[in-house]
Amino acid sequence: MMNYLFRAFLVIFSIPMWLGQIAPQTKKLPLIPIYQDSIYSNPQKMGILENKKIDEASGLAFSRKHPNLIYTHNDSGGEPHVFLIDTLGNDKGKIILEGIKNRDWEDIAVGPGPDKNASYVYVGEIGDNQAKYSSIKIYRFPEPSKLSKDQSIKPEKLTLTYPGGARDAETLMIDPIENTIYIISKRDSSNTLYRAPIDAFKEKEYELEEVMQLPFTMAVGGDISADGSQIIVKNYLSVFYWERKTGESIAETLKNPPLKLPYKPEPQGEAIGFSPQGNSYFTLSEKRFNIQPTLYRYEKNR
Repeated sequence: MMNYLFRAFLVIFSIPMWLGQIAPQTKKLPLIPIYQDSIYSNPQKMGILENKKIDEASGLAFSRKHPNLIYTHNDSGGEPHVFLIDTLGNDKGKIILEGIKNRDWEDIAVGPGPDKNASYVYVGEIGDNQAKYSSIKIYRFPEPSKLSKDQSIKPEKLTLTYPGGARDAETLMIDPIENTIYIISKRDSSNTLYRAPIDAFKEKEYELEEVMQLPFTMAVGGDISADGSQIIVKNYLSVFYWERKTGESIAETLKNPPLKLPYKPEPQGEAIGFSPQGNSYFTLSEKRFNIQPTLYRYEKNR
């Protein structure tokens, strides 16, 4: 009981830290989460991460090739490793990205690529707290056919620039319908959606296109479901959700007011992703206040 109270105290104590980071929000969405829809259930604790080297998890994405496998990574200054875990938090190894440094990896996604019969992992080196870097990078590699505790791969690299100068971002999404890369900025008062075609990897360098502003701030993670029909974005206190109608573009869908989904605030929760079937989403936090990173699952009710 005392341990539970202590953890609850730490979470409550950390809220001022979150609020201190958050820029003023628009009036469209309240800061404190209100569960406005019952599409998804309240969280189920799946497990504490077995691999203690994953202490600054900043993104998660489900494999399309290996059942119950999740890719995750640490953020700035971490090793250039994509860690493999299962849906209970068990360690399944890592993939080392050869010749790459982790300047500030902030999100990860899985989606289509040049081989129509394969799925690809996209790692977003998109963090820039001080907005001082002239470019950001996306690394891409095909999902491995076999898993091992330690393997390495040399990824493709795409260098991106913003049309209006440097930005900080922590949300990377891949749309399987449009074959498009989407990035959402973090620190502006109304976060901005940017895009680039997946084929930009052929050019090696590309200037992102600004698409639209969104009715929230401090976005720290997001995902588009494997079939492209659902979109989810989170900040530190809320999860926003859209259902995409047939024939709609991502921009058309995001013009609609989002639903607020259940979310258990985490010490520093920056990772979120759909299961391959789109019938659940998972969240994961960095380690803070000696609270071990814990994987949570939210099940779809309909």
